[in-house]
Amino acid sequence: MRPARRRRPGVPPRVESTCEDFYTLLPEAQRPDDANHPPGDPTLIDTLRRIVANRQHAKIDGVLVDLWSASVTVLIWDQLRDDKRQRLLRLPSHELILRCIAIYTRVTATKDHQ
Repeated sequence: MRPARRRRPGVPPRVESTCEDFYTLLPEAQRPDDANHPPGDPTLIDTLRRIVANRQHAKIDGVLVDLWSASVTVLIWDQLRDDKRQRLLRLPSHELILRCIAIYTRVTATKDHQ
């Protein structure tokens, strides 16, 4: 059996020795519809609404966001007060989505047990 060759730093592996997903992480492989939202950017919610409207997952800040996560985030976002929205907007996009999912989980778990 041949020993595994080490990859040189800064040099991407050859196509025949890696999976396709690795190349999507490279900056030149980004799709034009990938969204980048710095913390505090209110257009993140518009991007999530677009995911729900198109019923199609998308990459936001390098993280793949599925339809369910986007719809739950929009659902919770619409129910929040403005001061809570501003507080959530200070988080990175993936943290904001995870917080909204956690809120949704707590709310639905409470309803299920009553």
